[in-house]
Amino acid sequence: MVFKKMQREGSREEPGEKKKIVFSRAVQAKVEEIIGRTGTRGEVTQIRCKIIEGKDQNKILRRNVRGPIQTGDILMLRETEIEARALTKAGRGSG
Repeated sequence: MVFKKMQREGSREEPGEKKKIVFSRAVQAKVEEIIGRTGTRGEVTQIRCKIIEGKDQNKILRRNVRGPIQTGDILMLRETEIEARALTKAGRGSG
């Protein structure tokens, strides 16, 4: 999902003037491997993806994705700094 920011140029607005819409930058990442399901109801899939373009090109990240996903899909990532925590082997109720 891409969020929009509205920017004003100048302090006054003219009645016929259009506002400028600025979109945040996103980079493409290809799904390399599906690791497993996570979330309280298993609604989130943890994947490994490889950044295709940008300053972090060829970097491999672990990410959580909601919704249908399969190997080979292309994701649009808004940030490439944060990686998801690894899934643990322990089952439910272990401390």
